[in-house]
Amino acid sequence: MGTSWVDHPSWELVDQASGIVDRDVAELLLRADEGSLTKTANAQLATFVLSLVILDAAERIGLEPAACAGHSLGEYTALVATGALSYEDGLRLVAERGIAMQDAADNAPGSMMAVLGLTDDDVEAACARAEGDAWVANFNAPGQVVVAGRKDALDRVAKIARGLGAKRVASLPVGGAFHTPLMVPARERLRKALAEVRFHDADPVVVANVDARPHPDPADWPSLLSAQLCGPVRWRQSLESLHRDGARTFVELGPGAVLTGLVKRVLPKDGLRSFSVSTPQDLEVLAEALTGAEKDLGATQATPRTAERYVMTERLIVSPASGPFTPAGGFSAAALKLEGSNETKTPLRVAVGDLVGHAGKTEIRSAFAGTLEGLLVLSGERVMIGQPVAWLRAGAEEEFGEAG
Repeated sequence: MGTSWVDHPSWELVDQASGIVDRDVAELLLRADEGSLTKTANAQLATFVLSLVILDAAERIGLEPAACAGHSLGEYTALVATGALSYEDGLRLVAERGIAMQDAADNAPGSMMAVLGLTDDDVEAACARAEGDAWVANFNAPGQVVVAGRKDALDRVAKIARGLGAKRVASLPVGGAFHTPLMVPARERLRKALAEVRFHDADPVVVANVDARPHPDPADWPSLLSAQLCGPVRWRQSLESLHRDGARTFVELGPGAVLTGLVKRVLPKDGLRSFSVSTPQDLEVLAEALTGAEKDLGATQATPRTAERYVMTERLIVSPASGPFTPAGGFSAAALKLEGSNETKTPLRVAVGDLVGHAGKTEIRSAFAGTLEGLLVLSGERVMIGQPVAWLRAGAEEEFGEAG
C-alpha cells in the first residue's frame, strides 16, 4: 500500500517513524504479506504511518480540514491531523496500542463479522440472545453493523441474525475481537502510555468514536481513547454529527475506500461530495475537484461553508531541500513592500515555475500561480524539506484552474 508514495517528499515520515518506534515501517508498507498485516500490531502501525504520509502530502498543497474524525485507529490520525497529538506521540501510542491489542487477542482469541440488512437494535438483540461473548463493535451505517467476540458466540449470532432477516453475514480478516470487553487487558496497558503523552487543543475539532461528539478539551482524550478500545465505534453517528455541523465534503486519507462508501450510505446525497485518497494520483484529483477545475466528477455544489474552507485561494510554496534560505531578488523586494505600512503595495505576480529562492544550493520554484502575500522565513534562516517559505493568493482564474 505504500508503493506509490516511495518517491514522494512526504515519504520521509516513514523513515522518521522507523527511527522513533525502532521498526522497519517501510517493510510493512512495501513488502509485508497478508499474514503479517493480519496481525493488528503490524496493521495499525502501517495504516497510521501511511495515513499521515498522505495527510502530509495534502498539507503540502495547501489543503486543510474543517473538522476531523477517524474510525477506530483512525482517531489517532485525526488527533495528529489537528495538532492534538504530535506525530511522535501518536506513533508511540499507536505502536503500544497495537502490541497491547495483539497480546490481548492472543490471550483471548476472537474475531469480527459484519451483519448486513438488520437494524442496530436487531443486531444488539441477536448478541444478547447468543448468550456468550459477542458484542456490537462498530455502528458503521444503516444496515451495516460489525459484531466481535469469541468464535462460538459469533456463530450463534450469525444464525440468529439470519433468522431475523439479515441479508448477509460475513467474517472479517482481522486478528481479534476489537472494541469489546476482551480488550480490557490492552486498555490497562494503553492507559499507562496515554499518561506519558501530552494532548493539546485540537484545531479543528475531532469528533470522538465513543459518543460521536466533538471534544475541544484536550483533557477529555485520554479517557476517550481508553474507552474506545473496549466500546463500540459510533461511526454512523459521527458522520451524522459532522453533517449537522455543516460538513458536505468528506475526504478519506489512507489505504482503501471503505469509509468513503459509508459516507454515501449514511448521509443525504444532496450537496454531498466524498473522496478517497490512497495514491498521489487520487490527491491530484481531489485538488482539482476542490478548486473547481474538475467539472465531470458528478459532484454537486458544496455548501458555502464547505467551499469557503476548501477552495484553495491560498497556496503555500514549500522547500524541496534543507539548508539556509536565500530569497530571489524580486521576492525579497516585494515582501518588504508588503510589510511596509506607508508604501503602495504593488502585487508581485507569480507564475508556475518561477524561482522563489534557494535552500542551500537547491532551487525553490513555485508549483502554483498567484499573487505573493508574503515570505514565511527570513533570509539566512535554515529551512527543512517540506517547510513553507512563501504563500500566494490565487486570483479567480487560478482558483478555477485556467492559469495553472
